[in-house]
Formats: sequence, C-alpha cells, structure tokens
Amino acid sequence: MATAGGREATRRDQGGDPPGTKLRKSSPGRLSGAESVVDALGACRYRVGVTEKRTVSNFINGEPVEAADGRRADLIDPSTGEVFGSAPVSGEVDVDAAYSAAATAFEQWRDSTPSDRQRALLKFADAIETRAEEIITAECQNTGKPIELTRSEEVPPAVDQIRFFAGAARLLEGRSAGEYMAGHTSYVRREPVGVVGQVTPWNYPMMMAVWKIAPALAAGNCVVLKPSDTTPVSTALLAEIAADFFPPGVFNVICGDRDTGRAVVSHKTPAMVSITGSTRAGSEVAQAAAKDLKRTHLELGGKAPVIVFDDADLANAAENIAVAGYFNAGQDCTAATRVLAGPRVANDFADALAEQARNTKVGAPNDADILYGPLNNANQLERVGGMLERLPDHAKLLAGGSRQGDRGYFWQPTVVSDLQQDDEAIQQEIFGPVITVQRFTDEDEALRWANGVEYGLASSVWTKDHGRAMRMSRALDFGCVWINTHIPVVAEMPHGGFKHSGYGKDLSIYGLEDYTRVKHVMHNIDV
Repeated sequence: MATAGGREATRRDQGGDPPGTKLRKSSPGRLSGAESVVDALGACRYRVGVTEKRTVSNFINGEPVEAADGRRADLIDPSTGEVFGSAPVSGEVDVDAAYSAAATAFEQWRDSTPSDRQRALLKFADAIETRAEEIITAECQNTGKPIELTRSEEVPPAVDQIRFFAGAARLLEGRSAGEYMAGHTSYVRREPVGVVGQVTPWNYPMMMAVWKIAPALAAGNCVVLKPSDTTPVSTALLAEIAADFFPPGVFNVICGDRDTGRAVVSHKTPAMVSITGSTRAGSEVAQAAAKDLKRTHLELGGKAPVIVFDDADLANAAENIAVAGYFNAGQDCTAATRVLAGPRVANDFADALAEQARNTKVGAPNDADILYGPLNNANQLERVGGMLERLPDHAKLLAGGSRQGDRGYFWQPTVVSDLQQDDEAIQQEIFGPVITVQRFTDEDEALRWANGVEYGLASSVWTKDHGRAMRMSRALDFGCVWINTHIPVVAEMPHGGFKHSGYGKDLSIYGLEDYTRVKHVMHNIDV
C-alpha cells in the first residue's frame, strides 16, 4: 500500500530552488489529511540505530518471549545488504502458546463494551504518536523506506486509521427489533468472530499490521499476528506499545518463516484467518482454512491499469502517475505501473514518463529528497531483474532497467513501452519500480485490456470527459477506481479487490463488519 495521489514527485535538484514536494505537505493520500507530530530527529536516530544490533522477540500474553527452541534468523537492512539484528523463528509450540493466550483473553475481551474498546484504541493511537520517532527508526531500518516519507505518509495515517476504528466500534448497525412473525420479536446481534489469525506482508509492515489489528480489536476479537520474516521489527514494537492498554493475550505477535505462517493459519483455534500478501499465499491460506471451515479475509496482489485518454492533462498525469508508480519502490499492489495510453498521446506520454523516471531520486533512508529506497530483499531484487531480462524483443526500454549501485537492493526507476497484452510484464505483478506503457486504439480496447488480467484490486482513469469517466468506473472490474488521481486512501472508504486480488475489505465500516458475525435472536412474546 502506498500514498501519493495528487502530489509532485521528489526530484533531483537541477539548479535553482531545491526540489520541493507536495507529498509532504498535502495529503489526501494514505494519511487522510492527518498531520505528523514528530520532530526532525529521524535521520540522526537512524544512523545511530544501524550501529546497534536489534534483538526482536515474540510478544505473547503481554510479554516478550523467545521461541521455545531458541531458533533465530538474521534480519537484513535492504539499504546495505548487511545484518542488523535477528528475530525468532517460531514453531508449533510457540503458535500454540499464542493461541492459548488469545483464547483465554477472548473470554474477557468479547464482553468489553464498545466504549471500553474505543478508549483502549485511542490510547494506543496516542502512544504511537508519542513514540513515532522510535517506530520510524524501526520501520526504516527494516525496510529501507525514506525517513521523511515514512514520517509524513505512513505514521500519521496509521494513527488516524486506529482512531477511525476506535469510533467505528460504537457504530455497528443491525436491523431494528420488530415482530416479523405474529407473537414473536426478532433482532440481530453483531458479535466478534473470536480469535483471529493474521499474516502481514513486508512492503508496509507497520501500516498493514494496523489495518489488520485495528478493526479486529475494535470488534472485540483477539489476535495472533505473524509479520513477514524479513520485516518483524515495527510489528513487535506495536505489540509492546499495545500491552499498556489491552489485556494480556488480546494482541499477540509471532515471528518466523513460512512454516510459522502455515502453523498460524492452519491452527484449530482461530475462527478466522486474514492475510495481506501474494495470490499464491492467499490461495494456500484459503485451502488451509477450508479444512476447518474458517472464515478468510484475503487482500492479495494487483496489476492496476492506469488509463490515460487523449484529452487528459498529460503533464499532471505523468507527474502524478510517476509518484504513484514509484512510491515505495513500486512495492504496492495498487501501484500505478500498468499504463494504457490513448492513440494520439501514447508516444509522448511514454517519453514524459521516461523523463519523470530520470528525475526521480532513489537512495538510503536518510538521504534528502528521495522518493523511494531499496527493494525489500534479495529475492525481490532477483524477481524484478528477471522480469526485465525476460522482456520480449518488441519491448522498448525508455529509462532505467538496471540495479542501482552494488550495495543494498536498489533498482533504477524504469519505463518500458510497446508491450503487448499477453506479455509477462503486463499479466504478472512485477512489484518493483517499473512502469509499462501500452497504446490502445479506442475506449472499448482500453477497457478490454484493463480488465484482461487475473487481478482486480485498483485502477485509475485520466480524462476530462465526465461521461467517459462514469462509463469506465462502472465497467472496470476492480475494487477501487480513481478518477484523475491514483493511490489516495482514506480510513472511511473500503480497500479490497475482486478476482485473484482476493475478497474482504480493509478500512471503513465494511472492514470492521468483516470481523463480526451476525446472530438472529427471536423471542416468543406470547408466553
């Protein structure tokens, strides 16, 4: 997930005034207009932090604990490729302990009132704000994200989203009580599902943890969450912070590898499992959950079409699509990386995107004015490189296309044109800073190509024609359609897709309802 829409890209200084960026000043992006309250010490603290080895622990029943068998795995700083710490590799014994704690806590937490849960969540949000600099340091060391953009574009919206669910906890609705059969009064109860197993990805470890735990806890559930094996640091820190405000066992964090994740989703205890990750991972989770008929909530991959018609404001579109494509190194399932351009503007627009790529700055977390940092891990670097190496002969590389430097996992901002609909780079998620461009002939072809992938998460349409925008938004088979912008997210609106992008909604009241079950109660009033 990312933020960005409607703002300028961060640029290399080309003389004159320093490159400015609305990205840090505006904000209908993922931060919902919320403002950062932290100071400017991040870069200094990051430099101090990287000289010290971090030791991450599981967090079970309100306490940090090690894996039962003592296994640990190295954590790699993607900016340097060097080890900066370690985390537990948990086994079934650890997963059992976490679920036992969650099940015990649920006996109390499910009976808490909405106002109780609201107060706890609001205190949690306040504490995250107070300790924001610590969280930023952890997140940037673990992911390589730019410090300044993490400060402005990730922590404030995460705090805002927790506060949204704190309020939403008191607003769940059902049908009014009434006599739908003579002599009988019926009403509907919305109840927490129970204990929930959750798995989060490495591209937005802190924010995706918030998207999972905030609605689940607001609805009265207890959680066992497994972060990605490469990025557990900020999630473990969130659990430590939460321990001051929630009863022990309400929120548990289990670190580990894929086998740990399989143990979390296949365990008998959870009534529901939720994952943000790849389509492959989502399919495995759904199959594992099916054995016990667990409910599943799957937010999976994407291949967002970005449809630029001939009448669009091309300069504005190129600038904002570059930001929405390259933000977080393109490691975002909604990233604006699949451009479909109209017949009269396709060549010029591809050239404009290439110029944007050449002017986009990439660097380490504490570098000034960067738009993105490294890819998250060595496997992802290899994946992006492999996709570029396998480009067909008819593809044209207009910018980038190579690894940047020989230290860390950096990849150049890249633009590829002249691709065809059945090419791998069009059909499969690259998940890197690579924007592809196709030329369509008319509206029907644009729509056919846009929908002609297995994914259905997000899309955008760029045009001045209101009727066309309405037609496209109705016909596009994606969970979100942006018009003349791409990637803004607000807490009040749902996020989630169709087809191989999964099902269920994050954020909004729909996200809260996904973590509840509906019970009908009928009274015979004639006895």
